[in-house]
Amino acid sequence: MRSLVLGGGSIGARHLNNLRAANVTPLAVVEPSLERRMKLVANGNVTGFETLEEGLSWNPQLVIIATPSYLHVEQALAVVRAGCHVFVEKPLAHTSDRLAELAQEVSQRGIISLVGCNMRFHPGPSRVKALLEQESIGNLLFARIHTGSYLPKWRPSQDYRQSYSASAAMGGGCILDCIHEIDLAYWYMGRVESVFCVAEHLSSLEIDVEDVAMLMCRHKNGILSQIHLDYVQRTYERGCQIVGEQGSIFWDVGNGYVRLFEAKKNSWTTFSQPNGWEINQMYVDELAHLLNCIQTRSFTTLPIPEAVHVMCIALAAKKSARTGCLVVPKEII
Repeated sequence: MRSLVLGGGSIGARHLNNLRAANVTPLAVVEPSLERRMKLVANGNVTGFETLEEGLSWNPQLVIIATPSYLHVEQALAVVRAGCHVFVEKPLAHTSDRLAELAQEVSQRGIISLVGCNMRFHPGPSRVKALLEQESIGNLLFARIHTGSYLPKWRPSQDYRQSYSASAAMGGGCILDCIHEIDLAYWYMGRVESVFCVAEHLSSLEIDVEDVAMLMCRHKNGILSQIHLDYVQRTYERGCQIVGEQGSIFWDVGNGYVRLFEAKKNSWTTFSQPNGWEINQMYVDELAHLLNCIQTRSFTTLPIPEAVHVMCIALAAKKSARTGCLVVPKEII
């Protein structure tokens, strides 16, 4: 499968390496920086292009978009209209502009698409999802989902002030940057009917976006979820608590396991993370899922039309933070 990676930064390089490891050939990369492009090409068996137009003229079958958020929708539209299957790194967009148009193009053209949701392939959240599907804790009532870490440590080789994460114009801020947790709330508990959010720049980080956000969501099935996101914690924190009428599920990334409490048994069950599991494995599994869906012509776990709703939750949260009002996600587009 002729595969093109758009963007040669850290995540683009990861996808390129994982494609190579999966024996997907031929491979190409689009990277405007000559220095970065030559470095990627020098690793072997990769063709380098400076522009997306050049890359599309190479006639790829699959394009992985790993550029800054504010470029995603325009690039994805060009890729889809060229007839390529597409993977778009999270977040899908930074505004609602042309989202509906993109979703419609994907559906009408029969394109296989996936929006970056690697946390769905992490053994912690995937175990939580399996337990929920088994109705292990009965009817769900509420959930708390959180993540936080220190932005300057995210990409040690880059000045965080120069990253898209730090810039509102480029789609930064912890609401969009940490959208995985919003996606997990959607994945676990379904569509959201209303959002209230408080989001502010509280720290001394030199950024023009929010570094702390707290969302309260009411899902269409009546479940309530709280989502905490931040750029400021000096330790990496991530996890969830989901409470049902018959028990609770807990996951904490630092523990490496999921715990289930079942009220009927009055007992705990612990599900340990596989021995030797490494972070890159979830990206490998995500890619394998995408390639299998392309081969079998089946829907991925988060195709673009469905990912639009996740984006609408995030954009509703940003609107709520600006206005101080409860916001209905469907009003965004």
